[in-house]
Amino acid sequence: MSNCQLDHSHEDVHKKYQSQKEFLPNEMNPLFEQFFSKEHSQTILNEMFHLLKKYDLSSDEEKEHRNNQMRLLLNNR
Repeated sequence: MSNCQLDHSHEDVHKKYQSQKEFLPNEMNPLFEQFFSKEHSQTILNEMFHLLKKYDLSSDEEKEHRNNQMRLLLNNR
């Protein structure tokens, strides 16, 4: 994934999650709900945004990689 110089807000990440939710593994939904109930550093917000970005268009292999990265972020909240 490319590095983006934009900072993404909590709201940006939440909107991106909502747009990709149906493509994500169902077991992640409760983790995301917990994630959004807390504040996070800009670095984490940016990283999560980019993991979610175009998730639906990713290959299965790329999705698995992103899932693993998201789980790390979600479980370290």
